[in-house]
Amino acid sequence: MSELQLGKLESVHGISPVFKQRAFIVAVVSFVFFTLMVIAYSVRRSFVFILMGTAFLVVELFTLFGWLGQKNTEFRLFENGFSYKKFVCTWDEIESIDVKAESHLIGGAKINCLVRKADGQEIVLTEVIEDLETIVKIIDEKMQQQTVS
Repeated sequence: MSELQLGKLESVHGISPVFKQRAFIVAVVSFVFFTLMVIAYSVRRSFVFILMGTAFLVVELFTLFGWLGQKNTEFRLFENGFSYKKFVCTWDEIESIDVKAESHLIGGAKINCLVRKADGQEIVLTEVIEDLETIVKIIDEKMQQQTVS
């Protein structure tokens, strides 16, 4: 199924700015520490600084590759369904929606939403998606409209 069959595009939700900010901070901090380890090695000539610099470089690279991999990830709501990554679904294909809200001492509340299609496919929507609460409400409303119709 393609997005063309889902009708008019109603809204687009990208990655939450909080997660973009966290990735940026990790990338900057690891780069700063990598640079400091290179400078420390050039001054002290200790092999430990090369090992630590390499570790910070690895963290930097993993963060940047993860950031680039998620950069264009969007949740798209259409009048007849939604799409997220390679998952495309119409409202009448949804069998169930299971929302779990977990409260953590650090980081606050986390929301996970499991959407299950009638054919058995499942997708988990996490708080990485911007404005997930609104998306869950819209999906629930559309499901209720389908059952009434």
